[in-house]
Amino acid sequence: MALRFSKMHGAGNDFVVIDGLRQAFEPTPALCRWLADRRFGIGCDQILIVQAPTRPDADFRYRIFNADGGEVEQCGNGARCFARFVHDQGLTDSTTLRVETLSGLITPSLEADGRVRVDMGSPRLQPNEIPFNATGLSARSEGEALLWDLPLSEGRLREIVVVSMGNPHAVQFITDVDQAPVTVEGAEIERHSQFPQRVNAGFLQVLDGHHAKLRVWERGAGETLACGTGACAAAVAGIQTGRLQSPVEIRTRGGVLQIDWAGTAIGQIAPVYLTGPAQTVFSGEIMLPAVDNPWIDTPINVHPST
Repeated sequence: MALRFSKMHGAGNDFVVIDGLRQAFEPTPALCRWLADRRFGIGCDQILIVQAPTRPDADFRYRIFNADGGEVEQCGNGARCFARFVHDQGLTDSTTLRVETLSGLITPSLEADGRVRVDMGSPRLQPNEIPFNATGLSARSEGEALLWDLPLSEGRLREIVVVSMGNPHAVQFITDVDQAPVTVEGAEIERHSQFPQRVNAGFLQVLDGHHAKLRVWERGAGETLACGTGACAAAVAGIQTGRLQSPVEIRTRGGVLQIDWAGTAIGQIAPVYLTGPAQTVFSGEIMLPAVDNPWIDTPINVHPST
């Protein structure tokens, strides 16, 4: 079977985008791993699938699969590429969309300057909403945030702010993002026992009140060049602690993302807005492997070292 796809990226966070409206495609974890593999498949951080909505107030349904084959709730860079894809493919002529995700409804809008702005919804800040098991851990207050002491191996202790943007994030403040032990500590934090659904690990360096640098170890994908929900979570953590003020320019290794958040109001939390690029690299067709192909069920290192 030939599968049509587009390869896209948002600030270097790359995706295989599949139109599931005009062609049949049934994702499985093994098939997603194969598509995401950078040597045996197309190569990407996540696979995005366009489907018909299941709720009356949405224009499309948006499904996201990480490179390890697991389906996840949300992806901010992916949401921008999704909006660009359905518009460029003629699936809609609207510049503002209502898109159904596992974590709820999001509303991306195509801007006049070519960027895409997404209402990512309000952050969730309570441990049970992340989910985060805070049992036995201590925390200190900074501004409106709680910084939790997270024990790591070899007696290391890291302060984290936990935020959900529809998916879980653990953000720590560091002095030099380029020297941060992202591949070591990120992998350990992702699978830490305090996070029952695993977690995305963010490493945030505040430059000044409106600028910061960020690296993210993504759950199920490893370190990516950018993480949209990670940028949102990092900005929320920075604003809550008083270290940052909206709007925040987050510099990732793949590009610049803008985050706008009004913070907490009386009895409510404002939505987070994420603005950034969404670009198509190329489109094509790939022959899907036979179901009895031995490679399709063989675990593959989706981010091999070179």
